[in-house]
Amino acid sequence: MVPLIERYADRVLSQARLQSGMTLLDVGTGDGLIGFRAIERIGPSLRVLMTDISEPLLRLAEQRAYERQVHPQCTFLHCGAARLEGIADATVDVVTTRAVLAYVADKEGALREFLRVLKPGGRVSLAEPILQDDAFAARALKSMVESRPASMLNRFTPLLHRWKAAQFPDTEEKSRASPIANYSERDLLRLAHVAGFDELHLEFHIDVIPSIVPSWQAFLDSSPHPLAPPLSVILAEQFNAEERKLFESVMRPVVEDPHAVVTERIAYLSACKPLTPRDREQDTLLRLHT
Repeated sequence: MVPLIERYADRVLSQARLQSGMTLLDVGTGDGLIGFRAIERIGPSLRVLMTDISEPLLRLAEQRAYERQVHPQCTFLHCGAARLEGIADATVDVVTTRAVLAYVADKEGALREFLRVLKPGGRVSLAEPILQDDAFAARALKSMVESRPASMLNRFTPLLHRWKAAQFPDTEEKSRASPIANYSERDLLRLAHVAGFDELHLEFHIDVIPSIVPSWQAFLDSSPHPLAPPLSVILAEQFNAEERKLFESVMRPVVEDPHAVVTERIAYLSACKPLTPRDREQDTLLRLHT
């Protein structure tokens, strides 16, 4: 799992185009992965602001900064992505996120905040999971269960729907209200453009990769995103003993198959804050004299 997450972070940093002396804002920093890898790349001249809506995660990142002996380069701020309290206008060179906007209801508002704190010409670089297909699958299962007579369904399909519906919205109305399911990669691009960014570039990656779940117990303890309960909780609360036994008999061989794969859908977006007319004039003059 760690190498996979590090790959996401490295791609975000490659699109960030960091240079010596810059200030990086890592929104929703979590354990600080992007910020610390940025320091490894750039060195002691990089200043890193780390924000997170979770106080415990922010304290974890701060602890890791001390352990890595880079705490003097780091500032830790407790705030959400849609309201970056404590960060002044036009003070940041680069904004990064990794799996943050997916869980923010006001994505456009968050992107406008990113624009606000960026210096003219500053960059945003983010990686966000696209989970719409999972919601579509939950809706399809619901339609199948409700539209067909019970005699035409096998015993497992309703259980499969119950599991998926506990982790993803299974109606159009719920999908529209869900921050994880009410946007696509194209919506992400559009929202960044509406927020005021230019020079936008989006790459949508769909990767079929070997499953990283090592055992049935690990699968029970896992969830597909932070807002979803783990399967163990769903089985305990929504399945009776007979249903749990049937569910395991079907799913366990699939999970423990050494050739099992999963599909990852990640949108990588980079963009710039437009230069002011004065900045453009100075940039033109600089180019003429070099």
